[in-house]
Amino acid sequence: MPQQTLNGSCLCGAIQYEATGEPSRFYHCHCSRCRKATGVGHSSNLFLAEGSLEWSGDTEAIRSFKLPEAERFSRTFCDHCGSPLPREIPALKMVFIPAGTLDDEPDIRPQARIFLDSRAAWSCAAEEMPGFERYPS
Repeated sequence: MPQQTLNGSCLCGAIQYEATGEPSRFYHCHCSRCRKATGVGHSSNLFLAEGSLEWSGDTEAIRSFKLPEAERFSRTFCDHCGSPLPREIPALKMVFIPAGTLDDEPDIRPQARIFLDSRAAWSCAAEEMPGFERYPS
């Protein structure tokens, strides 16, 4: 897949980013760490190979937390709104993007659900319940 430039931002809009690279993986991860980091049944993560990341806005508000016992798991977020943010993984030459922070549509769609053995029993697949365009009344 050719390189793509994707723009995104945090929930409050204080921090914006531009990530460039080759979309290589797009997974819904059900591991317990991703569930705790997001507060939902899975995280949706996009990886850009040979990626680069540029920030704009209130870059002083970018914070990171690395889980001490984890080899690679860490979380980057906005100090104002708590929204997750992308991060570079230098050892893999990749950019990790929490897909919900994207303002652009990537050229890749989710490829798989991973760590299904850790999936919470209440976490559903899209076809398991009705859907609504807006909050049901």
